[in-house]
Amino acid sequence: MPHRLDSLLRPRSIAVLGATERIGTVGRNAIENLLKGGFEGRLYAVNPGRTSVCGVPCFPSLAALPEPVEHVIFAIGDARVEAALEDVIGHGARAATLMSSLVLADDREPPLRDRVLAKIRASGLVVCGANGMGFYNFAEGIWGCGFKTRMHVRGGNVAYISHSGSGMCGIVDSEERIDFNLVVSTGQELVVSMDEYLDFALEQPTTRVVGLFMETARNPAGLVRAFQKAQKRGIPIVALKVGRTELAARLTVSHSGAIAGEDGVYQALFDRYGVHRVGDMDDLATALILFAQPHPVGAGGLVSIHDSGGERQLLIDLADDARVPLTQLSAATTTKLASLLDPGLPAINPLDAWSTGGPDYHVGMQQCFATLMCDPEAAFGAVVHDRAPGGGIHGDYLEYLRAGHRASGKPAFLVSNRQGTGADSQVIAATREGFPVLDGVTPFLRGAKHLLDHRDFLARYREAPVPLPHNALAGWRARLADGGNLDESDAMNLLRDFGLPANPGRIVANDAEARGAAREFGYPVVLKTAMRGIDHKSDRGGVHLRIGDEAALITCYRDLATRIDPRVLVAPMITAEGVEMLLGMVHDDQFGPVVLLGFGGLHVEALADVVHALPPFDAAEARRLIDRLALAPLLKSRRHRRALAVDEFCRTAAQFSALAAGLGALLDEMDLNPVIVHADGCVIVDALVVTKARKA
Repeated sequence: MPHRLDSLLRPRSIAVLGATERIGTVGRNAIENLLKGGFEGRLYAVNPGRTSVCGVPCFPSLAALPEPVEHVIFAIGDARVEAALEDVIGHGARAATLMSSLVLADDREPPLRDRVLAKIRASGLVVCGANGMGFYNFAEGIWGCGFKTRMHVRGGNVAYISHSGSGMCGIVDSEERIDFNLVVSTGQELVVSMDEYLDFALEQPTTRVVGLFMETARNPAGLVRAFQKAQKRGIPIVALKVGRTELAARLTVSHSGAIAGEDGVYQALFDRYGVHRVGDMDDLATALILFAQPHPVGAGGLVSIHDSGGERQLLIDLADDARVPLTQLSAATTTKLASLLDPGLPAINPLDAWSTGGPDYHVGMQQCFATLMCDPEAAFGAVVHDRAPGGGIHGDYLEYLRAGHRASGKPAFLVSNRQGTGADSQVIAATREGFPVLDGVTPFLRGAKHLLDHRDFLARYREAPVPLPHNALAGWRARLADGGNLDESDAMNLLRDFGLPANPGRIVANDAEARGAAREFGYPVVLKTAMRGIDHKSDRGGVHLRIGDEAALITCYRDLATRIDPRVLVAPMITAEGVEMLLGMVHDDQFGPVVLLGFGGLHVEALADVVHALPPFDAAEARRLIDRLALAPLLKSRRHRRALAVDEFCRTAAQFSALAAGLGALLDEMDLNPVIVHADGCVIVDALVVTKARKA
């Protein structure tokens, strides 16, 4: 089925504007790349001063070409771009690649970039760039880039899309273990953004994994659709997202708004669609290598074989840091290993199989590794050894991988404890064979964690969102749209209407009403000022806690009524021992409602221990999110006399996420803080709701 980007990424004819034979120029590199890649369409050079460039026929102008071309590559300076663009549009080309920055030293208003963009949009031209490095469609031999690269093979299975030109070249030009089918340097994304390139990559039958070097999302809705397509097709996406800055310019009211940064929103987006986030380019390349291998991951965890007790111990420590589970071997596997090992070597995973060596040493290692790989709880296996002298690898190690895979059908990897110097052609050959060779235990383990996470993400059962009562939903949508302020009592009523465990309360306006409310709830109670417009009551001295009798009640009520306002909220004082948590929501300009879960209380902003999620989600997902919190061990602390009802908090979080999804279009912020989690359940003690109308 035709794709909008066909004329851009798989054109049948190309003209290089500004082609030249001057070595080191974009004009020469563009021609050489198309020849080197074996472009099978019609290729023309355009330069009034030549009749051929590198053997390619050259014409003085686009108008002089024997036919209209589908795609034009600009290899000219910015001063000539605007006039040349008019020629390209008039010529009838459907696509173009712009690699220059579109910046002129003595420009006029509007600047060149804006003028170029207006012409492109009016014409419907599909453009890669500007200020990028072009693209490579290696699968079809179309190297539309104006810069040198290494030799590449056809038939790759990794797509890579990068906002950064150097971020593209830093992997594509130097990492021979990865065979790419499509690579794009998106640049300024004048008319084609990352999501469209991603959609094109997902449509290619050879794509097994996609890497992204992301700076931002210029089309958030399109990016979500592309992520959904990848999830549906089971194609993993590995993303390096740069720019972990807070949204400092955001005017916030709630604690949730103050600690919800842009980076957390992107993490929530990645979590929702199973996108694997990496921290640097080494981890990006490693993850792409691991996902590109063709063998399916099994159940369970990692098995590994070593020829060193110390390096085996090192892997155990590093696997714990990376949260990569190590397989607990079955009794049958242990028994078989014991029969293969020299005396004194324990039959455990990770396995140190080196003892006395001998002529049959490598045969024994193969048998041991195959035995490990066949364990029912082995997801994949690693042969973890050191590089050979000069930085090469020992060919015998590759035989271990082949033996392990033949016996089990599972992925097998050769991992060096560190790379050392030099290279070995066997590394490339083995990786292409489906047995990746990796450098460094820690990068391998981080990549292995992504393999396991992707397996688990695809297999995850997801409960249907909690249904919201229709009448309550309609009523609150109407009220929120009116734009009136919601005080704490209103906010707590909203939560109760949707089944959330909000602490009851009553607004009072005099001594008698305060006495009646306290008798209804029973002592101890808490008093909070209910003066409208005060969002953070404790900052104004507007809260009295642990009021135990009527005399103290009247004293505290009169204090608030005199200092602040007679309107006061009376509520039961929660005395159960527990942990203070937070549930929050902010409305992100790009991706809509985003839920925050974390540790709350008075010092919530100082702790800033929160995770983000796109709503709605189920209780199981809430539990996975909570387990990522730095202070998560507090919820399991033995200092609690009885275990805390964390599962109930997770169900509450799921219900809150459904509410955020249902009403989020009308809300700017929500803050449920604290939510006290105790042994018998959880209770929302305080709530702040900021409507979009109020924020405006």
